[in-house]
Amino acid sequence: MTRPLTAAQRRLIEAADPGTGRLKGTEAQLTALVKRGLAFRHPRPPHDHFLTPAGHRAREAQTGPPEPDEPQTPPSTGGVFTARVGGEPAPPAAGGAARAREVRSAWQGMLELRRMTNADASTDRPCAWERTHLAQAAALALEAAGHRPAEADGEDGYRVRETPQPDAVAVYAPDATALRACAETLEGAGWQAGEYTEPRTRRRYVLASPRRV
Repeated sequence: MTRPLTAAQRRLIEAADPGTGRLKGTEAQLTALVKRGLAFRHPRPPHDHFLTPAGHRAREAQTGPPEPDEPQTPPSTGGVFTARVGGEPAPPAAGGAARAREVRSAWQGMLELRRMTNADASTDRPCAWERTHLAQAAALALEAAGHRPAEADGEDGYRVRETPQPDAVAVYAPDATALRACAETLEGAGWQAGEYTEPRTRRRYVLASPRRV
């Protein structure tokens, strides 16, 4: 179970720069946030620390000032955010305003992570994290653009699936129009996407991989 944030950690996160997520604190405080996945240390001098997507979500979840001693876990965190690849049981607030806020915050955090970790500070192509979490990254781009994932017992939305290729995922959709829309969204998010047909089932799908240049 995730440990509750301390009062000092909550204050540090709340005080982060609203635009860049840049953090200020002691080395010990910043290192503790890095270990929890809420911050990362920029690889280039002056090696400042910035909020990760999880850190941005933790900041949005703060609903009040920290308690003076042992605080409770912020009531609206709901655990670690997970992009919906389609076909899994829907979370309680999957179609509600709370989920929309979570997705929007996660996508903004991802764009910030791109800016801080891509060598040229580019936000128009995926970063290293996305290349090692292909299905989650593609699903986040789709959900952030308003596409709906398929429910566990239906075919009414997109499904993102791993492929034998180490740098590509397959995206399925209920019809040709939805499939084309998914491809356009991924292309706009910095992915290379093309439509193909499965030889055995004749089912159409989009093969997508993160663009490198």
